[in-house]
Amino acid sequence: MLKLDQKLDRIRSGSYRPRDFIIADAKDGDMGGGAGATGIDGETGLAKPASFYRSAMKEMVASGLVDIMLMSLSSAEAIATESDCLSHGVTPAVRLNEGTDIWGFRGANYRAHAAQPFRTARIDRARALCDLGLYAVTFYNDVERDVASLEAYSQFRDEASAAGMRYFLEVFNPAFPIDTGGEDIGIYINDAIVRCLAGVARADRPLFLKMQYNGARAMAELAAFDPENLIVGILGGSAGTARDTFELISQGERFGARVALFGRKIYFSEDPLEIVRSMRRVIERDISPEEAVVAYHDHLIKTGKTPIRSLEADREVTDPILMVEAK
Repeated sequence: MLKLDQKLDRIRSGSYRPRDFIIADAKDGDMGGGAGATGIDGETGLAKPASFYRSAMKEMVASGLVDIMLMSLSSAEAIATESDCLSHGVTPAVRLNEGTDIWGFRGANYRAHAAQPFRTARIDRARALCDLGLYAVTFYNDVERDVASLEAYSQFRDEASAAGMRYFLEVFNPAFPIDTGGEDIGIYINDAIVRCLAGVARADRPLFLKMQYNGARAMAELAAFDPENLIVGILGGSAGTARDTFELISQGERFGARVALFGRKIYFSEDPLEIVRSMRRVIERDISPEEAVVAYHDHLIKTGKTPIRSLEADREVTDPILMVEAK
């Protein structure tokens, strides 16, 4: 068994330990951000080539620090002959849909509108490379839009089941305010998720969730609801400070998350391998989030890497949702 499956078994059985926490490197940014997802070259002002992005994938896989490498189908095909994920204990995964609310490429304004379901990747092509995929939905408290999303998700489940493709489910917060009748958005999302999955048989359910961290109360509620059938994971969002990264994974784990899928927080850090090592130290209570920032900066200086921010700036929590529980 791969370490991912071993960890999932222990989490479901109630024998979770902090070292069982699952970390995924989300390098599927080209599915939403286009060429700009690879970063912009400081000299030319142009996007870095795909080979740069894929080299970062191969380096992370070779380190064995993550449990899952999430990619676009084109990237999975490109690195399949050069980097054997399984030999390093890393489970490869492919993003299997890209609703319009993740279309965030340069000059685009799709995120100002409610998502429409959309899929490019063929499940049979992805299944030839791996047996794990990602499917994403967004709920808006809008009958027509939510029914359309749920019908598309139902069709996907049928196809995935027929192809023998396992998947995890990503649930986005809407990119703009929606009317929840005064109820907290995190609680609305919790209920939307549970209602969405209540009628789904175990054979067709996601392995785990990937969702926005909506604070301690919402996370604790969902994580405790049905832990054998509903393992909760958090997404990373924007790059933020180093303290944001460590604080997010610390609070997420403390209030019940058992998976983290971070993209920009890893890729746009000064040292992606060291940031993941530090994340694991924080999860395992070897070091606090603030101490991790100091240790991370010490590492950067010792290895000759220039920090993006000063130590003082990088120790700041800038995400409002994290400030409430930050120690």
